[in-house]
Amino acid sequence: MSNLFRFAAVSSPTVMQAHWPERLTPYLDGEIERFLFNSPQRLSWLVEQYGSPLNIVWPHTVANNVAALRTVLRRHDVDCRLYYGAKVNKSPGLVQAAVNTGIGVDVSSLQELRDALRAGCDGARLCATGPAKTREFLTELVRHRALIVLDSPEEFDELLTLSQLLRVTEPVRVLLRYRPSFAQASRFGLLADEIARCLATLDARSDVLRLEGFHFHLGGYEPDTRVAAFTEILPLLARAREQGLQPVVIDIGGGLPIQYLSASCYQDYLAKQNAADYRHGQVPASFYPYGGWRSAADYLEAFLSAPIGQGSVADVLKQHGLILAMEPGRSLADQSAITVFRVTRTRRQPDGHHVVFVEGSSFSACETWFNSEFLIDPLHIFSVKKGARPTPGKAWIAGHSCLDDDVITNRLIHFRTVPQPGDLLIYANTAGYQMDLLENAFHRHPLPVRLCAFKGKKGELIFSSDN
Repeated sequence: MSNLFRFAAVSSPTVMQAHWPERLTPYLDGEIERFLFNSPQRLSWLVEQYGSPLNIVWPHTVANNVAALRTVLRRHDVDCRLYYGAKVNKSPGLVQAAVNTGIGVDVSSLQELRDALRAGCDGARLCATGPAKTREFLTELVRHRALIVLDSPEEFDELLTLSQLLRVTEPVRVLLRYRPSFAQASRFGLLADEIARCLATLDARSDVLRLEGFHFHLGGYEPDTRVAAFTEILPLLARAREQGLQPVVIDIGGGLPIQYLSASCYQDYLAKQNAADYRHGQVPASFYPYGGWRSAADYLEAFLSAPIGQGSVADVLKQHGLILAMEPGRSLADQSAITVFRVTRTRRQPDGHHVVFVEGSSFSACETWFNSEFLIDPLHIFSVKKGARPTPGKAWIAGHSCLDDDVITNRLIHFRTVPQPGDLLIYANTAGYQMDLLENAFHRHPLPVRLCAFKGKKGELIFSSDN
């Protein structure tokens, strides 16, 4: 890795300390917690060197998350193909960490495909689920013998034609994405009658395309909807086998929930929040379930244990000789990054609260752009001055652009001492669709730097540019 360096002690005229937030306290990986609380001055030095916001990726967490899902799968004796959903974050380090665990990679673009290949993922462990794939992307997928999820009749026809033009020597492996009966408003997936037509063509052109199974992906975080879609696929599976095809995979997509903070803390906040908790007096209509009752492993357990007929989902998979496939993104990147903002100034508002301006924008912490909120509070690192008394207060956090809507949180956060210029605000667990989903170079500000943290041979913490 380039830009490699080890930390030595950094002298500083002030003593910096990290403090937990008091209300929506996030879970934090142990290694990250030790770094923040034992080495706050080192983090400050990193921000001095690389700017704010600074994203730090911790790849060791991926193996922990994969292991948690594998434990559930072993308990049910279910054969499963896991693919890391690369779309969740732009970090090549996280892709590499996923490949190192032996799982595959789900790619939705040519660029994600190239990252996966650079990480050493071979074609047999590549899966492409994204819709509206370009001709160039499809061509590369075919050449690398990836598993391709077909989203529409038009994409099916295009891949069939392309495979013939490329004169493939082995049939291209495909899954057919099914649109469940209760999700008919979706623009994704094949209707049941469209799948029937695809099956007829697959039967006739088995020399070009090979059906490996069926796929679906749903929004929401309730296992029941996945079970319902799984149940609807079983007749399609039977029909395909009656036609002489040999599908062996049912792919349930991603969308496994994660827990950013304790469920009791989160539920208590939701029950008590009101308009006065927000600087504009508006409570968002919906939130991601940051403090849901289920972890990703709990969710998978509930899905596999769910009843179908005289048995469970796990029983059906084994009875039919099926392989379960999944493309978790957020749940495999759980605890895999932090985002650090440096405070530029604080302004007291007429209502007595404060607005904290940070060096960075809401494009690097983007929930407000979806009319929602990132419902965890940031950790606060500040300089401790001898004899100084804390000045508690409530504040909302704004970005440094000219946009009035550039607000990282509209929610009033209680600080034990109001942040001041030079302080650091650290958001935990930002790898999943948070830190870089909308990042851009607005105002010609450079894109945030992303560093990768790992341990050296002597256990020392090393940081490298994650490009």
